[in-house]
Amino acid sequence: MTDTLHPALLPAGLRDILPPDAQIEAEAVERLMAVLASHGFDRVEPPLVEFESSLLGGPGAAMAQETFRLMDPISQRMVGIRADMTLQIARIATTRLIKLARPLRLSYAGQVLRVRGSQLRPERQFGQVGAELIGSDAAAADAEMVSLAAEALAAVGVAGLSVDLTLPPLVPLILSELGVEAPVGAALRVALDRKDAAAIDEIGGPGSGLLGRLMAAAGPAGRALERMAQIALPGAAATEMIRLAAIVELIRTENPNLSLTIDPVENRGFEYHTGVSFTVFARGIRGELGRGGRYLAGGNGAAAPARVARAPEPATGFTLYTDTVLRAVGAAPRKRRAYLPHGTGQATGRRLREEGWITLAGLSPAAAPLEEARRLSCSHAWIAGTLVEV
Repeated sequence: MTDTLHPALLPAGLRDILPPDAQIEAEAVERLMAVLASHGFDRVEPPLVEFESSLLGGPGAAMAQETFRLMDPISQRMVGIRADMTLQIARIATTRLIKLARPLRLSYAGQVLRVRGSQLRPERQFGQVGAELIGSDAAAADAEMVSLAAEALAAVGVAGLSVDLTLPPLVPLILSELGVEAPVGAALRVALDRKDAAAIDEIGGPGSGLLGRLMAAAGPAGRALERMAQIALPGAAATEMIRLAAIVELIRTENPNLSLTIDPVENRGFEYHTGVSFTVFARGIRGELGRGGRYLAGGNGAAAPARVARAPEPATGFTLYTDTVLRAVGAAPRKRRAYLPHGTGQATGRRLREEGWITLAGLSPAAAPLEEARRLSCSHAWIAGTLVEV
């Protein structure tokens, strides 16, 4: 522990983003945010650190194992470094913006830090860009979020998009309505997460056959809905399935070419979601580009401690992960860079920048301006009143 570390060494899951990736990511974030703004989503900026009680209250408890905690030296209270921004936006909506008209549309962009990475995302710090629609439980709101996420990603050049839809509350509803005991239900959940049909059959009991058929129904949206329509679901579970079908139809109407799949029993990563949720992928790209879905904001949930009496609001939204987006966008075309030898007038530089050039001003006379331009990775040099290609 006393060994001197190399100054470039960083903790596992953390990295420096170097040129040109840092610029590519920044530009992608601004394009994503511009699409969200064009749909009426107003930008907010929550703090990096919040009191633990508000950050991890209600549904925020699902992120407790992923949250770094420390003692605030001023208040002497425990604070947490955000591991996800969604619940922060819900807190803002249901406190600072409680009097604004609903539905409320908010967007955000920022960095998050997690205790550990995952197999698909080993990074522990990464950027998030997202949108939250708070105050509407309409199926159209869910469809809007899926369509908006796809539009934003397409705007930055991500191709081959597919969206996997799921219903996190479906399995708990089935287990509850069939009276499945907690230990058996927990075992079935583990088997479903592993997609282990043999384990589900072995556990047996009420619901195992039904859940096995639901797991087998997963696949392209059209085929999955047809298979699920043949399964007799109890009570509220059937209502959730009808809503899912309606949302799929709305998405298809606006995005006929968007690839949609359904996995009705998937729950991992959607611990605080209460309705139709989704994950966005791109062909050939490792990991998900984003996640979203329905949840409850306010009340004793996403934004308020238990002592605050406030009715929870229906909400839905999505978060895009900029590290995966950066992999999907790929290398940007090299921008034109012009070397301006020492003594070049400022007016020349201004004119070139207005024309879209990046300019690098020489700080001292160079004996060979073209060689100096090449050394500084410039594509052109300003020689004798004109741009010369290097």
